Amino acid sequence: MFITIFSFIAILAVLVLAHEWGHFFAARRLGVAVEEFGFGFPPRAWGFIKNGVRYTINWLPLGGFVKLKGESGEAKGEADSFSAQPAWRRSIILTAGVSMNVVLAAVLLSIGFAVGFPTVLDESQLTKAKDVKIQVMSVVASSPAAAADLKPGDIIESINEQKFDTLTDLQNYVADKVGTTVPVMVRRGDELLKKDIAPAKLAATGTRAVMGVSLVQSGIISYPWYEAVWRGIEQTWYLTVAIVVAFGDLFRNLLIHQQVPQDISGPVGIAVLTGQVVQLGFIYVLQFAALLSLNLAIINILPFPALDGGRLLFVIIEKLRRKPNNERVEAMVHNIGFALLMLLVLVVTYRDILRFGGGFISSFSKLWGS
Repeated sequence: MFITIFSFIAILAVLVLAHEWGHFFAARRLGVAVEEFGFGFPPRAWGFIKNGVRYTINWLPLGGFVKLKGESGEAKGEADSFSAQPAWRRSIILTAGVSMNVVLAAVLLSIGFAVGFPTVLDESQLTKAKDVKIQVMSVVASSPAAAADLKPGDIIESINEQKFDTLTDLQNYVADKVGTTVPVMVRRGDELLKKDIAPAKLAATGTRAVMGVSLVQSGIISYPWYEAVWRGIEQTWYLTVAIVVAFGDLFRNLLIHQQVPQDISGPVGIAVLTGQVVQLGFIYVLQFAALLSLNLAIINILPFPALDGGRLLFVIIEKLRRKPNNERVEAMVHNIGFALLMLLVLVVTYRDILRFGGGFISSFSKLWGS
């Protein structure tokens, strides 16, 4: 449990710090004074001042913030105030955090492609791959494999003490074992299990005997750094499009059914997922962190009050109206937006606790010795 909590905080810190550093860097480069760089939300737990900037760690670790001079509309007559900047400069500062999260995702994915990501292989890729394995993707109901309790994710180590170099070799070996019970060694996590399976002809397979599983051959393929960088950028684009589509479906469901889908997770759910990913290994943590970074970027660019996208929307409105917005109205809208966001976090967290609560709460109790 300690590893799960530590990993969750570490990943969250990297994503938040990257995002806020984007705002911080852009503001400093464009001559805007930064008053505070905070991890988490107040109340303040600890901090120090360096070069006129207060760096703080706060008690609510659900994000972070950069407080800019004049961001609430004050000090308009001072050159280093955010409110004194032209619209294009404010827009760059507001979108810099989102940009950094996208860049971070591309960097993490590029590192992953250089180290080697798990990949579904065809036979032409077998000689290029490491750690090649034949893995169960799904199990057909009422099949010999189902009767033997094979599960998705199981790795086929051998059948009747024979190992197989390709998926085709394994399927051909099983095809003529009708009615013959064979010992199948599978690896499930850290366990090596023996399953006695009698391959049979199923309606969908004709005359061939099968165990009743969908199998894939997977392995680790790494690329030279220059190709890894390109693949990281390409994968970042594909994932961004997929996440945008998923958010579109989410908002459509909210409008039509007026409810938050059950598979949406908050901090507790993400912490649980982090623990599961950490157990799979470092390369999976890279993928997970990249995916979270892109989610953070897209959420923040949404035109919702209190988010970067909401603040950017007010800059655009001001530009279109050709006169400053009412500061009190804008501040009130952002405060209401922030309150609604916190309410949503509470609702989703409550559902996460109901979903994962038993194990999660008992693990915390053990952690603190209570």
